[in-house]
Amino acid sequence: QVQLVESGGGLVQAGGSLRLSCTASGRTFSNFYMGWFRQAPGKEREFVGNIRWSGGSTYYADSVKGRFTISRDNAKNTVYLQMNSLKPEDTAVYYCAADRLGRRKESEYWGQGTEVTVSS
Repeated sequence: QVQLVESGGGLVQAGGSLRLSCTASGRTFSNFYMGWFRQAPGKEREFVGNIRWSGGSTYYADSVKGRFTISRDNAKNTVYLQMNSLKPEDTAVYYCAADRLGRRKESEYWGQGTEVTVSS
């Protein structure tokens, strides 16, 4: 019942920045966590971070802590992933996710993904 639509991916140079957006539609978002995952070529899907929709508390994986920030706009039902100081290792398909429990290995709902490529 929850639908997620992502945008903002693209090609950037190492050290640059990108901002991904995810707009959600559905019911009872106040008790959801909105998360970001990524999957690099040949690797398993990896948890990036999430934000609690109510209150805005955030949690980040160690690999992106200090470089990535997650924020939300409640009025627009949109969550953002601001990515700074990008590295070639950040190259992946990035997925928006929604989950009532804020799980870090799986999620109830998924977006279609948006590709991020970081060149050296």
